[in-house]
Amino acid sequence: MGLSSRSAVAIHALTMLARWGERSLTSAEIADSLASNPVLVRRILGSLRDAGLVWSTEGRGGGWSLARAPREITLYDAYSAVEEGPILSRHAHPPSDACEVGRNMQAVLEAEFRDAERAMEERLGRTTIAHLLRQVLDIERELALPNR
Repeated sequence: MGLSSRSAVAIHALTMLARWGERSLTSAEIADSLASNPVLVRRILGSLRDAGLVWSTEGRGGGWSLARAPREITLYDAYSAVEEGPILSRHAHPPSDACEVGRNMQAVLEAEFRDAERAMEERLGRTTIAHLLRQVLDIERELALPNR
């Protein structure tokens, strides 16, 4: 299947929720930050809710909030909540057995791709939403400083 933009949307939404802390955000508010459609955002938030990363309240004043502290949510948590299947696409159909490359390429690629996916998962597991929020706020602080 391959990596989609769902991970980026999920991580963005989680960081938005972390930024506003105790205040619930609507899917429309999150969608505004993403310059995206609230329906898409609701789908992603639904997957994050199913994974136990966010929760929602309905009605007036309702919205979405983090279900865990930002320091307890990794980028891998977000990725695994919204992505399905392997990250790197495999052959869509079996290659030719009549060719030495075709006969062996799937097994060779499978081992390489599996190692690459494990490395990515490990890296995403080291970064939390709190880390990203800190980076965003640091950049904003830098932008607010007067030029010298």
